[in-house]
Amino acid sequence: VAISACEKGGVWTRALDFLSDMAASSAQWDNLVCSAAISACGKGGEWMQALWLLAELVSKHVDSDPISYNAAISACEKGG
Repeated sequence: VAISACEKGGVWTRALDFLSDMAASSAQWDNLVCSAAISACGKGGEWMQALWLLAELVSKHVDSDPISYNAAISACEKGG
């Protein structure tokens, strides 16, 4: 929920903070959380962060879906 709020507000740094907090507390990332964070990065013009998150999603073996990939593609489009 918090990361989705960051996505809607385009506050990508806070979205990454939430992901970091989740990792520190051993909480599992899921596709929904990662997609929202990728979108937040895209809205903030941070396409490299969005691609990094997508790579993390894959490396952590989180089931990805077209939403994650589309969010990353959109971030790249917005980033120039």
